[in-house]
Amino acid sequence: MQISVKTDIFKLAQVFTISRGSRTQAEVLTVSVEGDGAKGFGECVPYARYNETLESVTAQINAFDGTWADLPDAIEAGAARNALDCAFWDHAAKKAGKRVWDLLNLPAPKPEITAYTLSLDTPEAMEAQAQKNAFRPLLKIKLGTPDDMPRLEAVRRGAPDTPIIIDANEGWTAEVYSELAPHLVGLGVKLVEQPLPAGQDDMLAEIERPLPVCADESCHDRESLPKLKGKYDVINIKLDKTGGLTEALALREAGLAQGYGVMVGCMVGSSLAMAPATILAQGAAFTDLDGPLLLAEDRDTPLTFDDQGVHAPDAALWG
Repeated sequence: MQISVKTDIFKLAQVFTISRGSRTQAEVLTVSVEGDGAKGFGECVPYARYNETLESVTAQINAFDGTWADLPDAIEAGAARNALDCAFWDHAAKKAGKRVWDLLNLPAPKPEITAYTLSLDTPEAMEAQAQKNAFRPLLKIKLGTPDDMPRLEAVRRGAPDTPIIIDANEGWTAEVYSELAPHLVGLGVKLVEQPLPAGQDDMLAEIERPLPVCADESCHDRESLPKLKGKYDVINIKLDKTGGLTEALALREAGLAQGYGVMVGCMVGSSLAMAPATILAQGAAFTDLDGPLLLAEDRDTPLTFDDQGVHAPDAALWG
């Protein structure tokens, strides 16, 4: 099997800011797996929060010389394993002349309503963003600063009727969350992601949680689950964290069995990165696969987004 990897850059439609910084483009790695008359593709987004760079993840991929079955033991959960795993799934589907969901004995994915993320900005700018996107069925707000309430109130003014979820990106303390939580409920917030830093979130088991709290940075794969007990109500499953679709599906099953709600999220990448996650998102409590909606340019055969949500990929894209 011949494996290759290259860097692709996609311009964003506008500057995208979270509590950790800003970006104007999405830098991704595209992996191909070729052999037996078929060529499969996968995409990953190396994430600095997890000590990943384009160079380090490329090196991991180039160093891999095993089979698909060797992948979980050869590469730790993360971006490199994700791109390879998804490329192997695409290759298997093309070789068999079937769709990936057929190989998994799953129904064809139906459209899933996805959140649309508003970048962190001034209250005035976020209100304008919210007003422009008030037609969307679900808005996700990037927060995680000491001055978040004016921003959230501004978004609610801009989109008075739209359901909202919040991602604090580890930016709060237990005291800040406890102070904000009642106001979040009053403003109709449906979920808050990762209010406290991973590894410093034990207080979530001791303080009141008046709205569902979702583990993002605290949840990577099935090995994460024991540490989440009593602290979180929902887990955010991202392919770049789990190391691909194979582990993501296993994490979803294990999480549901343990009583967690499921959110399916993404990094800022192209439609190729989101395509496998449309299978994962079936029936999820929350879906956040809006990466392509934040781009000014995308793959040649992009995913379809409409009033019904994000649709399953065309075979020309993936799977």
